[in-house]
Amino acid sequence: MAGTQAPDTGAVVGTDTGAVRGTMTSAYRQFTGIRYATAARWAAPVRAPAWKGVRDATKPGSPCPQVGSEYAKISSEDEDCLFLNVTTPARSSSRPRPVMVWIHGDGALGAGHLSDARRMATTGDVIVVTINYRLGVFSGFGYPGLPDSGTFGLQDQQEALRWVRRNAAAFGGDPGNVTLFGVSFGATAIGGHLTSPGAGGLFHRAIMQSGHAMMDLPAGSMIAGVPALPSLVWRTTDEVRAMGEWYGRQLGCSSLGCLRKLPVRKILSIPQIMNAFQVYAHGNTVLPELPSAALAQGRFHRVPVLAGGTKDEHRLFALLRGKEIAYPDDLKESFGDQAAAIARKYPLKSYKSPVLAWSAVMTDRIWARSTHAQNTALARHTPVYGYEFADREAPMFLPLEPGFPLGAYHAGDLPYLFPEPKATLTPAQRKLSARMTAYWTRFARTGDPNGGDLPRWPTLGDGTLSLAPGDIRLVDYAAEHRLGFWN
Repeated sequence: MAGTQAPDTGAVVGTDTGAVRGTMTSAYRQFTGIRYATAARWAAPVRAPAWKGVRDATKPGSPCPQVGSEYAKISSEDEDCLFLNVTTPARSSSRPRPVMVWIHGDGALGAGHLSDARRMATTGDVIVVTINYRLGVFSGFGYPGLPDSGTFGLQDQQEALRWVRRNAAAFGGDPGNVTLFGVSFGATAIGGHLTSPGAGGLFHRAIMQSGHAMMDLPAGSMIAGVPALPSLVWRTTDEVRAMGEWYGRQLGCSSLGCLRKLPVRKILSIPQIMNAFQVYAHGNTVLPELPSAALAQGRFHRVPVLAGGTKDEHRLFALLRGKEIAYPDDLKESFGDQAAAIARKYPLKSYKSPVLAWSAVMTDRIWARSTHAQNTALARHTPVYGYEFADREAPMFLPLEPGFPLGAYHAGDLPYLFPEPKATLTPAQRKLSARMTAYWTRFARTGDPNGGDLPRWPTLGDGTLSLAPGDIRLVDYAAEHRLGFWN
């Protein structure tokens, strides 16, 4: 098949569905907007049809339907959106290169081409694939009688991985050495793939950045007035089907057939609908089990894992919450009778503002607690390298005016791996960026991030690696985030 031919060193590559012509420079080759699948609304993706001739692959494909947000001005109504992008070093290699497949975060907005993979591919000598997948209501929607309700985005990601397995060799990659990596919602999706029967054998290593596969939410922790949730991202199939029926009625439909005929614009006219289905459902053929339970009990694909988060994860969410924190009163909404004990452990006088006090509580209780539980559970069965991104001067790349220091905020590590035009790094930060990229790509190559002149990174049992400019060192993650108190 074309997808298994010898690597093409030029700007034209033959895939298993047809040839594509990308961009070639002295440093890299890049192929954007390659169709990997097609999908009807709320149906499983199917392999892209073959084409004749050479298709242009110099422009991104359409993002999947989304409405954007105040911090990401991106929108689309195009359901023909299952495209991916491949970036490789320009120079030829005598050995197949590792392949890294990136799942972007959020789950209700974004697109693969927004992550600039050129630096990672060239400095790390790897092939980077970034993908589009269905988002929000087009991904996590459920309805009575709809097979595999609430899993369509996950299915897209697995179909992209199958494309990689068939076509990696054509781009000079090793289909037997694929690393799946992602941030935030993308990292959470990897938690699903680790437990999904259909993902078995599709990837060989996993990198999870600020994922929340095992996260629960106290009341009011993200949005004031929202009750406690046993899981941020997983719902039962029955729950998403009931949600689908309710939203269907708001759209004037009492059947799945009616909903499938609605224009995208009509569906997106309900402001909350994208975030309402920013979840994946379990209890189906894609996710038979609740992923957090399966991970905790050791039922997952045995691949090496590199995973962690940022030191001040919740500061960004405190900002986006959109109201002044009334500390410690807001603790009562979240923790009830335990609020007084928490206020003593995190006294307001120890912080410069109520927002920072609140952020410290929620960073430790929500993010650090779940990250530690996830990494500890995985480490019982497979090598795990834990990290904490700790640069409290990380540049902000989103159009936000915080009014308070965001520190090492959620996703603040992204510009250190994928350059952001709005995030200028200092010389010390650029050195950290180079070291993080080296760690990530060495892990992709061998399953171990160590090598060269990099500071030693042991497996989880010997500590968590803190990553800050000029200060890469081991820390006691549980003690730093007071997990003895929270547990």
